[in-house]
Amino acid sequence: EGKGWPAGWHGVHLHAVGKCEGPGFTSAGAHVNHADSPSPHGLLNAAGGPDLGDLQNVYAAADGSVHAEVYAANPGQSLNGVSFLVHANRDDHVSQPIGGAGPRIACGVFG
Repeated sequence: EGKGWPAGWHGVHLHAVGKCEGPGFTSAGAHVNHADSPSPHGLLNAAGGPDLGDLQNVYAAADGSVHAEVYAANPGQSLNGVSFLVHANRDDHVSQPIGGAGPRIACGVFG
């Protein structure tokens, strides 16, 4: 659930650090990824993706509300201490490093 987002599609990702400090939420670090052999970004990346932080795009209605359900590529991973980042643009699920998703506009931490 979300509200106050810009209307349209937004990329969402899991990030490795459970911190949402501004500006830009850079405290959340990079995507959660495979520790032994990092994978490239992108749910549609045929060159070895997705990384563990890749999630589906979500749509914000004209009033800025969002009602979406997403799932992680590795359902066995723990989300404790992981952050959930929303980006300004949609993720094309291929381009590196973040699919052209743009700036981080919202952040939350899983407890």
